Amino acid sequence: MASSSRYRALQWNAGSGGLPANETTFARLLQQQGYTTGLIAKFLGKSHHGLYGDNVEEMDWMVGKILDSLDKEGLKNHTFTYFASDHGGHLEAQDGSAQLGGWNGIYKGGKGMGGWEGGIRVPGIFRWTGVLPAGTVIDEPTSLMDIYPTVVHLAGGILPQDRSCLNIWLTLCLFPRTCVSNPSKPNFLLILADDLGIGDVGCYGNDTIRTPNIDGLAKEGVRLTQHIAAAAVCTPSRAAFLTGRYPIRSGMASGTQRRVLFWNGCSGGLPPNETTFARILHQQGYSTALVGKWHMGVNCKSRHDHCHHPLNHGFDYFYGMPFTLLNECQGTDDPELAKSLQDSYWLYTQMIILAVLTLLIGKLTNLFSVKWKIIIYLAICGLLYFISWFSSYGFTKYWNCILMRNHDITEQPMNLEKTTSNMLKEAVSFIERNKHRPFLLFVSLLHVHTPLITTQEFLGRSRHGLYGDNVEEMDWMVGRLLDVIDKEGLKNTTFIYFASDHGGSLEAHRGNAQLGGWNGIYKGGKGMGGWEGGIRVPGIVRWPGVLPADTVIDEPTSLMDIFPTVVHLAGGAVPQDRVIDGLTLLPLLQGIVQHSGHEFMFHYCGAFLHAVRWHQKDRGTTWKAHYATPVFQPEASGACSGKGICPCFGDGVTHHDPPLLFDLSQDPSETNPLSADTEPLFDAIMRRIGEAIEEHRNTLTPVPQQLSPYNNIWKPWLQPCCGTFPFCWCDEENNKADGIL
Repeated sequence: MASSSRYRALQWNAGSGGLPANETTFARLLQQQGYTTGLIAKFLGKSHHGLYGDNVEEMDWMVGKILDSLDKEGLKNHTFTYFASDHGGHLEAQDGSAQLGGWNGIYKGGKGMGGWEGGIRVPGIFRWTGVLPAGTVIDEPTSLMDIYPTVVHLAGGILPQDRSCLNIWLTLCLFPRTCVSNPSKPNFLLILADDLGIGDVGCYGNDTIRTPNIDGLAKEGVRLTQHIAAAAVCTPSRAAFLTGRYPIRSGMASGTQRRVLFWNGCSGGLPPNETTFARILHQQGYSTALVGKWHMGVNCKSRHDHCHHPLNHGFDYFYGMPFTLLNECQGTDDPELAKSLQDSYWLYTQMIILAVLTLLIGKLTNLFSVKWKIIIYLAICGLLYFISWFSSYGFTKYWNCILMRNHDITEQPMNLEKTTSNMLKEAVSFIERNKHRPFLLFVSLLHVHTPLITTQEFLGRSRHGLYGDNVEEMDWMVGRLLDVIDKEGLKNTTFIYFASDHGGSLEAHRGNAQLGGWNGIYKGGKGMGGWEGGIRVPGIVRWPGVLPADTVIDEPTSLMDIFPTVVHLAGGAVPQDRVIDGLTLLPLLQGIVQHSGHEFMFHYCGAFLHAVRWHQKDRGTTWKAHYATPVFQPEASGACSGKGICPCFGDGVTHHDPPLLFDLSQDPSETNPLSADTEPLFDAIMRRIGEAIEEHRNTLTPVPQQLSPYNNIWKPWLQPCCGTFPFCWCDEENNKADGIL
């Protein structure tokens, strides 16, 4: 659009020149993001400085009317307002002695003069109440071209990658807390609970378990009521959270009954070529830390290669469990790790022992004739069989229940009495150490996973037994983290997020006592890939001055959305060489857009697609089709109590043809399935969902399966050990945390 002739502007409406159709304007990108765009008509007026002055004052009046309309409609705090001129005033425009062009102040030249300041230096004014500072003057070079990437970025769009763009986030630089070129970047505190049900929290409807700190967080921020996990069990859900991708894309979705990693000493885990938000923020100059649970692998080929370790995925600092809490860590309850499989191993071992004893007694009493070689051979085989499984399952407490600081093991096995204190102390210490630089702290809580490790101060305090005690202690921990953020003056500069990795466990019991969470009105729970109770989780975001307070959003969002949200706010760019399923949450959280960008969400149970959600925005309806559901045992229990966790395939699953269809907008509890007889659009809905499934499957590519039987068995040569294997025990955790309690 630059001219080499004497005509530097279009001379005729009927001319063939103009902005090329293949150019991408910010208006086009914003329309794709769901915005309405338009131009405003003229209105006449007059002033005391001739016709030109009249026109300027008329223009100012028009600006005022637009601002008044924004204020009247309550949009002032949610609208980014920008005022500028396209170029300098026209010095040659006159009517006799009357000046019809503008005044360019102290600057030489004017319109049409490509180099003199008067032709190119123009007014530039921004307002975004609560986000940009008021009464501020910035004397730094900026450009009208900066509006393009600024608007696209704030709307959650992505700049075209097929052309050169000046990557200048002007507005973010006006806002020191998020300026990508300013050392003062927004901090991120991400808190993820383990196995917490959406109904366990006060602000989501629980009026018997006390969660004042989490409730206060929601009161000061945004509460998401349709926040969805990408999987209903730990390992794949957390992989999706960190990468913004469905776990089936990274090989973290299992095609076997083992849907999570079973051992620290296995070779499966989050692949090194996956990009986490921690890695991108580390590249952006952030100090990054993970405190708490990892459960996404440690080693690949040797005991010390740490290929899956948090420090190999962008975290500068790690303190916590590379695995997850288990009943075996405490040793007071039945085994939690493949209990039915262990029972089978014990049964076969006892049968072998019984056979050897029977043959031995028969031989010694001459009841029947048998060769000693057969008895000895059978005894050796039985011993080898016992060693083969008991060397792993018999020492689970030593192999899996360990505590690490970076690559070093500090406790093996863990001292559970100190775990809560140590985790909290490490998180607080990290915030205090990094309060003068941008940081990302991912607090991956061990609460409220069984065996529900609870300190003495909280035992017996709730009305819901040990589980309620554990939830209330978790809330207290959240409160301590919020307190240190406030104490260090970081409240307004820290993006805080709280969620659970999936729904509460319905099968967790000790006698008649429920040890798992409550999923509110939603059917199902942990391990059930399709039912809402397994995947709909609490989701709370707070950022004072940027996000509105005490706001509820009932739009489909995902834990995967945290990846692009955090990356964008930190000034990074999401990878362009892979599919990212998450969408930035900022426009939705700020009220800039009213609807989620998610049209379809795919609900997997392991590697098997069990259900699909369709957010039909034009009707304000969310449909959900179930292609497979677990068989409950007992049938009316709503859980798989006989199996410990519901399976994803085989006899424990019912396949539906046609699928079960629910209107979640009217039936969030999924109690009344629709049919072609009760829903006129049934066939059209199922056809559109089927098309979406095909489109989704076309985006999947084969990847190594991290949870395959080979990758998910215990390998002694990969087992982390703080001594000389197999003598792995130590207690080097000398930092007491009594003072913090």
